Amino acid sequence: MVLLSVRNGIAEVAINRPDKLNALNETVRTELTEVFGHLVGRDDVKVAILHGAGDKAFVAGADVGEFAARTPEEQREVYRHVRVYDALAEFPKPIICAIHGFCIGGGNELALACDVRVADATARFGQFEIRLGLIPGAGGTQRLTRLVGPGQALRIGLSGDLIDAEEAYRIGMIEFLVEEGRHLDKARELAARMARWSPVALALVKKAVREAAERHLEGGLDAEKELFLEAFASEDGREGVKAFIEKRKPRFRGR
Repeated sequence: MVLLSVRNGIAEVAINRPDKLNALNETVRTELTEVFGHLVGRDDVKVAILHGAGDKAFVAGADVGEFAARTPEEQREVYRHVRVYDALAEFPKPIICAIHGFCIGGGNELALACDVRVADATARFGQFEIRLGLIPGAGGTQRLTRLVGPGQALRIGLSGDLIDAEEAYRIGMIEFLVEEGRHLDKARELAARMARWSPVALALVKKAVREAAERHLEGGLDAEKELFLEAFASEDGREGVKAFIEKRKPRFRGR
């Protein structure tokens, strides 16, 4: 249910359950977690793109029928295991989420766990948990609030309304809005621009920005300084500076 292809340093991961609007069931979540775990150790992968197969949805939420039969104790046990949302958020390489159609509930939370979001004009976003008497449980209050602010997060979570792509772009829920059908093209363009650079620096930028979201300014600046020194001490850091002085393209090796 998850497809993987790798080319020119870019991994494309597709959720392949279009007949169910790519709804997240246990199989999809497990396969996604395994694929991204595999990509961590691949030196030929610098950037990943995540998207949904078919023409109707990125991911239209979790498979409600699957968790409806669980007891509260069983659901708590599920939460004790590594969740795909956290696997994506902790993935050390950049992830670009390419979104079309429905991006709802767990699907929106999956997009929020990525680093950059590109959506085409067909995209529709929402946290529908309130409609079921529930609340988001995988980042739909926490990551969303850090992205759009508490007011917008409350509006989205409390209303259960759909938000179109233009509105999502206006409030900062997505970083790029493109014409219908161009979401993967834009994601590939961005990925290629990122993949030119040192894997060490890519990972450290991602880590530093995450520190900014989770710390007060003083602590974040201290963390940034240490991460800069780590990059400065790397082989890629030395090579990049040397190449700049010698007016040539750097040869980054990921060390």
